[in-house]
Amino acid sequence: MKFQIQRDKLVDGVNDVIKAVSSRTAIPILSGIKITAHDEGITLTGSDSDISIESFIPKEEDGKEIVNVEQTGGIVLQAKFFESIVKKLPLDTVEIEVHSHLQTVIRSGKSEFNLNGQDVNEYPRLPEIEEDSVLKIPTNLLKTMIRQTVFAVSASETRPILTGVNWTVEDGMLNCVATDSHRLAMRKAPINGGNGEPYKAVIPGKSLNELNKILDDTADETEIVMTENQVLFRAKHVLFFSRLLEGNYPDTSRLVPSESKTEMTIGGKDFLQAIDRASLLAREERNNVVKLHISEQGGVQISSNTPEIGKVVEEVQSDATTGEELTISFSAKYMMDALKVLEGAETNIQFTGAMRPFVLRPTGDDSILQLITPVRTY
Repeated sequence: MKFQIQRDKLVDGVNDVIKAVSSRTAIPILSGIKITAHDEGITLTGSDSDISIESFIPKEEDGKEIVNVEQTGGIVLQAKFFESIVKKLPLDTVEIEVHSHLQTVIRSGKSEFNLNGQDVNEYPRLPEIEEDSVLKIPTNLLKTMIRQTVFAVSASETRPILTGVNWTVEDGMLNCVATDSHRLAMRKAPINGGNGEPYKAVIPGKSLNELNKILDDTADETEIVMTENQVLFRAKHVLFFSRLLEGNYPDTSRLVPSESKTEMTIGGKDFLQAIDRASLLAREERNNVVKLHISEQGGVQISSNTPEIGKVVEEVQSDATTGEELTISFSAKYMMDALKVLEGAETNIQFTGAMRPFVLRPTGDDSILQLITPVRTY
């Protein structure tokens, strides 16, 4: 194998695939990046057997030559060394050549590295995915939907299924739900394609976080293919495979209360800043609780009390409050996470009592919902 390539394009490709490479892996060859040179260009692959990422660098783009392949072939090189070398090479072009016994030479200007490679045939094959139905969604919408749900997945492995986001596709709508059993985030949006059949998949939160880092804002749309145990996301020159979580996701539809006893409409940004201030004295994770009081006259007060440090009280200006008087305590972090993804929009909050979960939605928009369980304070 022998080819010359523009260094910045190679760096971009390596940055994408290295997100899937883990240093701690049961299969030693997966700590490497697979490089294949073929007639169309160069393909880089990284995998930790849960996530696999393939990045394609075409021979030319917009009429400019990027890659010149003199001899096709493949090699697997240690990811951390290859990444460091490529980033620090002196010139804008790089030549990579594989000699006998998998010895790989990386040249740029007067700099020359010799790396020991591994046999490309020993690298596990990427999953073969039958593409009988492809879903399509605008890339920026997909990134937003992931960002507005993935933060609510569970960090604990006691219930592995809750470490993922539950995706369901039905009647042309994609619905994403994440919960850690203390809070829930839901977002839905129209999606194109598919063959009319409903789909269900629980995608690991870790996979979606990595996907969001790789998806390019310039790509117009992303294609999604779901199978029994894998999902494939395909953007411009990147393929992103993730395994799915096994098991049944709990039915979350009955968690969302249908009616409310107290309702408040408030500017999201001001409310977020007030909660942030109230949580300043309650920084310990265990004790990060803020109390909200809504009076019968419609006054809204936020307070927090940590006996050994002090207390804070703030009156908040709401746009409207209706219903019963209410005092409720909740995690400041959960409330701030929820308000951040609502992006400062005017927010409608519906309460059904001090011990029942409450719901946040942007006013007049039912495509996004955040649900938070209150904290018992005695």
